[in-house]
Amino acid sequence: MAWFRRLRSDGTYLVVVDRAERQLAKLLAAGLLLVLVVAAIQLVVVLGLDLVQRRTLWIGEPLIRLLGDLLTLLIGLEVLQNITSYLRRRVVQIDLVLLTAMTAVGRKVIVLPPGSENKPLLLVGLGVAVLCLAAAYWLVRQSARIRVGARTEPARSFQDGDPSVPADDGDGH
Repeated sequence: MAWFRRLRSDGTYLVVVDRAERQLAKLLAAGLLLVLVVAAIQLVVVLGLDLVQRRTLWIGEPLIRLLGDLLTLLIGLEVLQNITSYLRRRVVQIDLVLLTAMTAVGRKVIVLPPGSENKPLLLVGLGVAVLCLAAAYWLVRQSARIRVGARTEPARSFQDGDPSVPADDGDGH
């Protein structure tokens, strides 16, 4: 019963949740890595067979399908990068998430089937998604620049514990 009381304390509970969350992220990363490796091997084998047997014309729909498959693998790699970045820094990096989303929307635009121009709501929706993601990414990058720009000065030491006194710059002034 003592372990149950300890688990109920906020500090212990948060430690347990944090450890479980990190283990789950590792499990998801390992599973995703396995899926990506198998998918990449499958893509290379199918592509190699198509090239050797010369049974596929590479213009038009087959090329679009290949680009879609490659972009799907890239999206998977970006998601894996998001997970590993989370494991390293314990923070979800919103710029990586936005880049992954932009890649996914870009993939959707690239692999649109012929006749999609007859679906104006789909095209408008994808256009709005692209604009919103681009704007969000720009805002995140601007925010990061402002935060980094504020910290570009070298650190100064405090003399006599008074932060209002500038540090000695070494030339006696």
